[in-house]
Amino acid sequence: MIVRIIGNLEKMKNWEEILKPPFFRYHAATSIEDAIHQLVENPGALILAGGQSLVPAMNFRLASPEMLIDIGKIAGLNKILIEDGEVIVGANVRHRDLELSNEVFTVMPVLRQALGKVAHVPIRHRGTTVGSICHADAAAEMPMILTLTGGYLTAVGPKGTRKIQAEDFFKFHMTTTRAADEMIVSAHFPIPAEGTGSHFREFARRNGDYMLAGTGALIKMDSDGRVMTARLAASGIASTPKRLFDVEHVLIGNILTESLLEKASSVAAESVSAPDDTSATNAYRSHLLSGLIKDVIAQAAKAEEEMAI
Repeated sequence: MIVRIIGNLEKMKNWEEILKPPFFRYHAATSIEDAIHQLVENPGALILAGGQSLVPAMNFRLASPEMLIDIGKIAGLNKILIEDGEVIVGANVRHRDLELSNEVFTVMPVLRQALGKVAHVPIRHRGTTVGSICHADAAAEMPMILTLTGGYLTAVGPKGTRKIQAEDFFKFHMTTTRAADEMIVSAHFPIPAEGTGSHFREFARRNGDYMLAGTGALIKMDSDGRVMTARLAASGIASTPKRLFDVEHVLIGNILTESLLEKASSVAAESVSAPDDTSATNAYRSHLLSGLIKDVIAQAAKAEEEMAI
């Protein structure tokens, strides 16, 4: 986030504007119903959970909410549940708590792999996984993992509760289909079928920086080494996290060989649509993804084989 903000500093004429948020009102919600009521009564209000993306944006005047609705004291939103074949993450669950959950790691190791790359440990102690997903940075880890696993969000608003699938939630960079009077109360990550191998990798210039490209894989093979099911997704390569359907089609039904990995790599490189920017060119992101995709597929397949032993 900070890397993206720095580019806007030159546009600011008055240094006193920098690192000082505009005036806002504050409300500590006591329940989900209270939070929704405040959203309805105060157009322009925003939900505050961990604040690790929202507050810096406010300090740099990239966000100017009229009110912050703090949901930190709402009971029940800090729970991590494993039930009905899903990992369910409440809106107040911190990245670090989810990362360190051994119960979650047992059923979905790819979550820990990705969470370990989110910013730095102090930020993961404050930032929330649902908040990161709602921030919808196209170069962030958790929106991509929600997409990879075929997950969804539960939204509550004045009209009731609705389920929003990952592919329907992300519209553009930092833009989602959440209505202004809705609050996301939980994220749901479907647990992959037993015997599915997984892996996640990303490339960033420094540890903790936003990725230039990243990808994850869920792979299940038969006893002959033939790919039965495959799900792949990537971040940092488009305006939203992207499911790599074309790469999946290359893999499914075929024995995983070096030549198949090369073909998957080539197809993945063609999926990059991000324009050149100050961080990387389109060609460089394509180069990165082509290398990363080979590794995550191979490592996910290896993890699947190790589970079968």
